[in-house]
Amino acid sequence: MLIDTHSHIYEKDFEQDIVQVMERASANGVKKILLPNVDCSTVEPLLLLCDKFEGLYPMMGLHPTSVNANWEEDLGNIRKVLFENPSRFCAVGEVGLDLYWDKTFVEEQIEALRQQMMWSFELSLPISIHIRKAFDELFAVLKSINRKTYKGVLHCFGGDVNQAKRLIEMGFKIGIGGVLTFKNAHLAEVVAQIDIDDIVLETDSPYLAPVPFRGKRNESSYVLNIAEKLSEIKNISLEEVAERTTETATQLFNL
Repeated sequence: MLIDTHSHIYEKDFEQDIVQVMERASANGVKKILLPNVDCSTVEPLLLLCDKFEGLYPMMGLHPTSVNANWEEDLGNIRKVLFENPSRFCAVGEVGLDLYWDKTFVEEQIEALRQQMMWSFELSLPISIHIRKAFDELFAVLKSINRKTYKGVLHCFGGDVNQAKRLIEMGFKIGIGGVLTFKNAHLAEVVAQIDIDDIVLETDSPYLAPVPFRGKRNESSYVLNIAEKLSEIKNISLEEVAERTTETATQLFNL
């Protein structure tokens, strides 16, 4: 069995063929799919999809690129959904810092991340963190919170091996997706130097489809392609990759 720990298959890209998407995932051994929220507009489609299919597990959080002038109101609405029924959610997510496109709301992103990390502590839920061009800022936030250990995942990890090892020492797992299959991707070098038990698999559908589907819509069935690449890098069987990454994800997200 494989687990896709990060997929947005509730988005409009999948409206016309979601049944087939779920069937293809199951056919490839992907029996559980974790769905991170983005903002207030995605809460309803996310939860409706989880009600429709078995094996779907929702997260609740505010994505950093959705942090804007109304961020406090949006964060309050997201918090209400999460705290009304926290047992429904497998994690707080997708949260984080994204300074790649726009740095207008840097401080607001930092505060939103800090608050949502506090939710995860209060509710004893893991956290799914998106970081892009902001590892220094992330480590500053973690230093200010100053906890001995954390429980969560760095989704779609894009850092270097030293950053990965530092985060693993804090208790985080490393989320690995389609970028692992890209030619000349430095991610393969990172993965080669960290323990497979610190890795969980993901697609980030509909984004970042692995080879040979690169440039097309991603979907959860493609976790298999990522697992195959990880098997090659680690020089272990696909069955062992599936077993060990599934066990890690199961424990991390209490599935």
